[in-house]
Amino acid sequence: MDGARILLVEDDERLAQLVSDALTKAGWQVTHAARGDEGEALMRRERFDVVLLDGHLPGKDGFDVLRDVRRDFTGRIVMLTARDDDIDQVLGLEGGADDYITKPVAPRVLLARLKAMLRREAPTVGTAGTAGTAGTTGAAAGADRRVMRFGTLELNPAAREVTLAGQALALTTAEYELLHFLAERAGQVVSRDDIMQGLRGLEFDGLDRAIDARISRLRRKIGDDADTPSRIKTVRGQGYLFVPG
Repeated sequence: MDGARILLVEDDERLAQLVSDALTKAGWQVTHAARGDEGEALMRRERFDVVLLDGHLPGKDGFDVLRDVRRDFTGRIVMLTARDDDIDQVLGLEGGADDYITKPVAPRVLLARLKAMLRREAPTVGTAGTAGTAGTTGAAAGADRRVMRFGTLELNPAAREVTLAGQALALTTAEYELLHFLAERAGQVVSRDDIMQGLRGLEFDGLDRAIDARISRLRRKIGDDADTPSRIKTVRGQGYLFVPG
């Protein structure tokens, strides 16, 4: 966590300064861009642990930046969205954002969210064209790292790789972590609160759409039918079930 590299793409200079100061005091390295096109260029050229990306930017809209870099950038992207604008949150999550934070945001709240994110098994800092694999630290180092096989779907925790019928899947860090979390609990119904606590260290507030949007993307990538999924099932009123067979 110490020395993490953060890219902040935000055109509100006052907010950018407040966030930069808070993150710098926390010991992180912060690079700031005020335009979407500048932020995208930095994401493609340099390496960052987390990108904080405003949804609406001069030069290039933040959601367009997300769409264009998400296939190549495997690090974490957190969208900064308008406080009550649900459509921003939906666009960000469906576009592949790992999380979203509403503005204006108190620096201490942002710090807590990022610390929770970075405490989890950390990916290699992401850059365009790199894989989001990582070594393990702490308790994760002693975890069972055997290949997990579910028919033609295989997870290799040691390499943080997923294959389907022998073909490698391009998953973001957040997508991999969610799939691994569910696969470790194959055959069990896992609630949204369990997922939120396990992956983000936060309680589910009943409104957060991040988990549902990520499940939807995962289903598409592992070839699970969106209307009648057979691998990741929705258990109404309870959560999700990863089917082991």
